[in-house]
Amino acid sequence: MEYVKLGNTGMDVSRLCLGCMSFGDASRWTHPWILDEERSRPIIKKALDLGINFFDTANVYSTGASEEIVGRALKDYANRDEIVIATKVHFRMHQGPNGAGLSRKAILSEIDKSLKRLGTDYVDLYQIHRWDYDTPIEETMEALHDVVKAGKARYIGASAMFAWQFLKALHVAEIHGLTRFVSMQNHYNLQYREEEREMLPLCKEEKIGVIPYSPLASGRLLRDPGETTPRFETDQAQKSKYDAMMTADRPIAERVAAIAALRGVPRVQIALAWMLQKEIVTSPIIGVTSLFQLEEAVPALSVKLTPEEIASLEEPYVPHPVVGAVKPRS
Repeated sequence: MEYVKLGNTGMDVSRLCLGCMSFGDASRWTHPWILDEERSRPIIKKALDLGINFFDTANVYSTGASEEIVGRALKDYANRDEIVIATKVHFRMHQGPNGAGLSRKAILSEIDKSLKRLGTDYVDLYQIHRWDYDTPIEETMEALHDVVKAGKARYIGASAMFAWQFLKALHVAEIHGLTRFVSMQNHYNLQYREEEREMLPLCKEEKIGVIPYSPLASGRLLRDPGETTPRFETDQAQKSKYDAMMTADRPIAERVAAIAALRGVPRVQIALAWMLQKEIVTSPIIGVTSLFQLEEAVPALSVKLTPEEIASLEEPYVPHPVVGAVKPRS
C-alpha cells in the first residue's frame, strides 16, 4: 500500500479509501444489497491487512448502522492512531424540524451521535455531504470550526457541490479565520469527468485533497452490456447517475475491457489506474461487497498506464449533465 498526505495537511492516508456505504442494515435503508455486520467485518479486516487505513462512512448510511459496524470493527482490529475515519453530515436523519441540513443545531447534534455510533472521541475527517441552500454558509463554517476546536474532528471536508459553492466556503473560512476544508469528495470516474472543468482545477490551486466517490461508475466500467448484478438491478441511485448516458458511455467501458484484456489484468485495475495517475487525485473511495472485489482492486496501485492507453480511455468521452451537486429547489 502507498500513503500520501491528505491535501495540504500532514495526515497520511492510504491511496485507496474503503467506502462503507455497503455496510449496515438493509431494514434501515432503501438498499437491499447492504451487507450486515457478520458479512461486513471480514471485508474491513481484509482492508486493514492490505494496508488501507482510510475509511469513509456517513451518518445517513443505513441511518447510522454503517457507523456502528465500522466503529466496532475498527476498535477490534486496528490501532486508532494509525487509521483515518471519515464521516458525513447533511441528509435527513429523523422526521420533523431540524432533522437534516447543515445548521449549527444539526451539525452539533449529529457529530455527537456519529461519535457515539463510531465508538470514538473524534473523527479524523468530518464532511458536509452536500450544499445546504437553506442555511447560510457562514453558520455552517462556524459550526464546523467549533467541532474542530472542541476536539471532535481533526479536519473538515466537503462533497459533491458546484465549484462556486466550494470557493465561497473557502472564502468565508479565510475572511473569518475559521477552519478550512482540506478535502473534496466528488463524483469522478472515466464515465463522468465534468469535474475536470472547474472543481479539479480549483482543488489543485487551493491544495485540496481529492477523494472521488464512484470511481468505477457503480461497476459499469467493469461489465459487458447486458451483464447485471443484484445491486445493479436494485440500486436506484446508480441508475439516476448513469442510465441517461448509458449508450454514450458504452465505448468507454469497451476501451477499459480491451486494455485489460491486452494486459491480462481485471478491468477494475485499469479503471482505478487511470484515476490514480491523475495528479490531483489523493485517494479514490472504493465500495465493495466481497473480499474478492477488494483483493482485485488493490493491485491497481502497481498498474501504470501509458500515455497512449490513457488517451484511448479518454477519447470517447462526451459532455454529461451534472450529477452529484444538488441544485436549488425551484
